[in-house]
Amino acid sequence: MKKFEEQKFTIPELKGISKKTIEEHLKLYAGYVKHANLILEHIDELAKNAEKYAYELGELQRRFSFEFNGMVNHEYYFESLAGGAVLLPEKSELKKMIVETSGSFDAWLNRFKSIALTRGIGWAILYYDPLTKRLLNAWVDEQHLGQLNGCKTILALDMWEHSYVADYQPSGKKTYIEDFFANLNWSVIEKNFSEAFSR
Repeated sequence: MKKFEEQKFTIPELKGISKKTIEEHLKLYAGYVKHANLILEHIDELAKNAEKYAYELGELQRRFSFEFNGMVNHEYYFESLAGGAVLLPEKSELKKMIVETSGSFDAWLNRFKSIALTRGIGWAILYYDPLTKRLLNAWVDEQHLGQLNGCKTILALDMWEHSYVADYQPSGKKTYIEDFFANLNWSVIEKNFSEAFSR
C-alpha cells in the first residue's frame, strides 16, 4: 500500500508566529501523516475478517477522516506560509472572483476573519466550488466536520489553539489572524485557485 508522505516546508521568520511554534506545529502535522497511514494499515488487516471486526472498522473509518483532513489542512496552511509574504496582485484572477463574490476584497477579508473567530477549534477555509463556479467561506470544526463536498481548498487558516496560544495567549486570536494574513504568500493561494479553476 502506498503511504502518505510528510511534506517539507521552507518557512522563513514570520511576524508574530515564532519559530518554536512552527516547529511544534510541524510535529503535530507529522502525527496526522503517521496516523493516517496507521489507520489504513489497520483497516486493511481487519478487513480480512470484516464481519468479525465490523465495529472496529466503522470506528477506524470515522477516525480516518479526522487524521486525513488534519494532514491535508496543515499542508495547505504551511504551504501558504512558505517562501515569505507575497501580496495578491491587483489584476489577479482570484482577486477578481473575490470582488465578484463579495463586492470588494476588504468585504471578503472582513467576513473571512469573522469566520476565523468562531468559538471552538477548527479551520477557516476559502473554497472554490467547481459546480457553481464561485468562492465559498466555511468554518470546519476539528479537522473534518463541515468540509464542503466537492469543493477545492484555496486557503486554510488553522484556528486550533496550538497554532497561536504560545505566542498570543488565548485572548490574542485577532492578532494571530492579522499576522497570518501579514505573513501569507498569496502566490501560493493564487496557484491553488488556478489549479482548482482549471479542472
